[in-house]
Amino acid sequence: MAHARRVRDVLRYNGTGSRTVVSMLEQIFEKFLWQSRLIVLAAVIASLLVSVGVFYIVTVGACCTLVHLAGYASPELDAQARSDLRSVTVAHVIEIVDGYLLGAVLLIFALGLYELFISHIDAAKDSAQSTNVLLIESLDDLKVRLAKVILIILMVKFFEHVLNLELRTPLEALYLACGIALVGLALYLSHVSEKTV
Repeated sequence: MAHARRVRDVLRYNGTGSRTVVSMLEQIFEKFLWQSRLIVLAAVIASLLVSVGVFYIVTVGACCTLVHLAGYASPELDAQARSDLRSVTVAHVIEIVDGYLLGAVLLIFALGLYELFISHIDAAKDSAQSTNVLLIESLDDLKVRLAKVILIILMVKFFEHVLNLELRTPLEALYLACGIALVGLALYLSHVSEKTV
């Protein structure tokens, strides 16, 4: 062990104390290794662009839903047509919420990766509107924030399916009640875990 250390010291320094080729190669490799973290910028930029795309698509869908709602007050609609329009609108609103949450997940992911691997966002820390949701301190912190938003997306999807569900038997009603109870339990557990962290 001591012999290996002496050999390494001899390779690292020559008689005058200047660095040798081995230590220079080590320094160059370490700089390259450190700079390789910049590859994460590809994921940051892609997530940001996809987030903007999702927000655009959902916003266009929301505007189309509002245009269709203009005819809701029309006296020409009978009760059944008005009920159908209301059901379709509620389903679209749930899709809109789901889409915006997905865009938010991508945005949080992009900001979190940037903060973890590239640099802290000084503008976010100095901003008066800065929220804790956008400030990521560790990979676990990013994972917890993403998990909470994904849980909300899953709940929205669940309720979207519930809207279209036709209960035919008491057992199906029981399944629906169990599903709602599990959603409530998931929300409760996410809040409990937030308080213990």
